[in-house]
Amino acid sequence: MMCNIPENIRALILDMDGVLWRSDSPIGDLTAIFNAIEARGLETVFATNNGTRTPREYVKRMNGFGIKVEARQIITSSLVLAHMLGEKFPQGGSVFAVGESGLIEALNDKNFVALSLEEAEKAQAVAIGMDRNLTVRKFSEAALLVQSGVPFYATNPDRTFPTPRGKIPGAGSWISVISTATGICPTYAGKPSPALIELACRRLGLPKEQVLVVGDRLDTDIAAGQSAGCPVALVLSGVSSRAEAEAWHPEVDVVAADLESLVK
Repeated sequence: MMCNIPENIRALILDMDGVLWRSDSPIGDLTAIFNAIEARGLETVFATNNGTRTPREYVKRMNGFGIKVEARQIITSSLVLAHMLGEKFPQGGSVFAVGESGLIEALNDKNFVALSLEEAEKAQAVAIGMDRNLTVRKFSEAALLVQSGVPFYATNPDRTFPTPRGKIPGAGSWISVISTATGICPTYAGKPSPALIELACRRLGLPKEQVLVVGDRLDTDIAAGQSAGCPVALVLSGVSSRAEAEAWHPEVDVVAADLESLVK
């Protein structure tokens, strides 16, 4: 188990929460960290299960932390979900979507229309993510559609969502309500599914063995990277511990205290 980036690595796929920041606080001097990454000639893509924001909104947030980034470098679970739907329905179509701006915009970009409650019965698919404006009517309509056989997609299985006051129910908690009511599990876009990492690798245009997946959670970030066939690095600035990493199988390639330690 190493503590630094292997010599063959040409790019990093970085998680955000627990790697770049905790809530609204940066983890380390992010400007200096990304200067070091650039000095090493490494490309970066940011891959997050949090699909509530659009790539442009993430760019604004990251710029505020001193990170220079372009929208094309941001991949969210909502973007991956829309990509999956685009492969199933190449001409686009109508979706009953329960989610926020990140999901709705991602669907629109793939020529999908997010239907209102009144038009929900026309949906070709159901797409669910984190939605802080949930209602019983939205839940009920989604359950009825899934129960009738409409394809069921979800952004991510994360049970909690961090806030300054603590954790609130995340996308996975809300999605579990629909699964419990219908007995049907969705197709997930986000980690630990490898789909998000695979899309990030395609954006980079590099062989997977040259792309290091960096995250703070073994059960999502590391599991997804390993499923995709990439080397992985766990940083201990978020959820998972060194002891947990040592017990993880298959073995984690790199373990570092934080992103700064990893890239120095």
